[in-house]
Amino acid sequence: MAEKRVVITGMGLVCPCGNNVDDAWANIRAGKSGIDWISLFDTDLVENRVAGEVKDLDLIAKFGKREVRRMDRAQMLALVAAEEALNDAEITIDDDNKYDVGVVVGSGIGGIVTVVQALQGFEAKGHRGVSPVIVPALLHDGISSRVSMHFGLKGPNYNITAACATSNNSLGDAADLIRMGRAKMMVAGGSEACIMPMVISGFNNMKVLTNTEDIPDKAARPFDANRDGFVAAEGAALLILEDLEHALARGVQIYAELTGYGHTSDAFHVTAPNPDGVDAAEAMRRALREARLEPGGIDYINAHGTGTQLNDKSETLAIKLALGEQAYHIPISSTKSMTGHILGATAATEAIFAVKSIADNFIPPTINLETPDPDCDLDYTPIVGKSHPINHVLSNSFGFGGHNTAVVISRYG
Repeated sequence: MAEKRVVITGMGLVCPCGNNVDDAWANIRAGKSGIDWISLFDTDLVENRVAGEVKDLDLIAKFGKREVRRMDRAQMLALVAAEEALNDAEITIDDDNKYDVGVVVGSGIGGIVTVVQALQGFEAKGHRGVSPVIVPALLHDGISSRVSMHFGLKGPNYNITAACATSNNSLGDAADLIRMGRAKMMVAGGSEACIMPMVISGFNNMKVLTNTEDIPDKAARPFDANRDGFVAAEGAALLILEDLEHALARGVQIYAELTGYGHTSDAFHVTAPNPDGVDAAEAMRRALREARLEPGGIDYINAHGTGTQLNDKSETLAIKLALGEQAYHIPISSTKSMTGHILGATAATEAIFAVKSIADNFIPPTINLETPDPDCDLDYTPIVGKSHPINHVLSNSFGFGGHNTAVVISRYG
């Protein structure tokens, strides 16, 4: 029996560059950064004062005060993105299909805002200061569970945590569930809300955040010789993956096809990537092999491209190892130069941008790449995006703990 094909029929996004797919993509195309001064908390006690925040989204108006008190911010952002994605895919849940739609939504840090608030309440008032609804709000799987419950999705439902590679794993697992016949449609992606003093301070003290802050939209500088760290960000990105035959029977729009997925581990260091790039390269090779593509079949690479010295250098080497001489002829960019690093939601965000790149035949830019680095000598599409025929996109995401993931998203046809 032929293997089931998995297509993308819906997308939902809330991120620093926009609160829906179209607005975010318009800003990404234009090279407009969503990074700005932190407004979610008083920055007097922290050294790093810039981040990629979700803006102009009234969660109280959306969910009501009672529900806002019962949910973590990451859960609410996921619900906003899920609603857009389900509507986009024209999915209406009823008794006939409720067990055919599943949810795999990951998060790197989960309900961290709720955790800190509960600790503060406990320190101030003891057990009386801890909300009775804290546990469902702080659990990582609370995000996927909220999406499942809110929309009545009764298929497979679980969370994945793999640091900054999380939502590529979500996409890969969701596709596998469809291919195995365990679901016909999956809501897959990630959500992250961790712009708060403790997290920002922790990253800053690790020396992985940029200290270039005089002009916030210049802070993220992937692949630039003067890069000095990433910009932390928040958001949620969810895609509807669907069995091709099921999508055709429904007569819905098909945006693209998820054709390849690769996942390896460095087994090297808890935070630093393997500098030789071998393990990340193998993840790319496996994604290409599953997609039945040679290196020359890739038209664009959405790089992990965090803006740290170690990541950008090792990723460049990994791309060369995986693709050989063809690496020098494939346009690459890091959209984190505009969104910042959305951690567990970053891979799904970039998967959406990959889909839009295919639709528009357009390579988004790596803004702020002003000083070439001899160690990063590929075509990173600096400053301004460009038109380019695109049929297959390779999208990389790597994470603390040595997680290496790559997906191939292809034009449907």
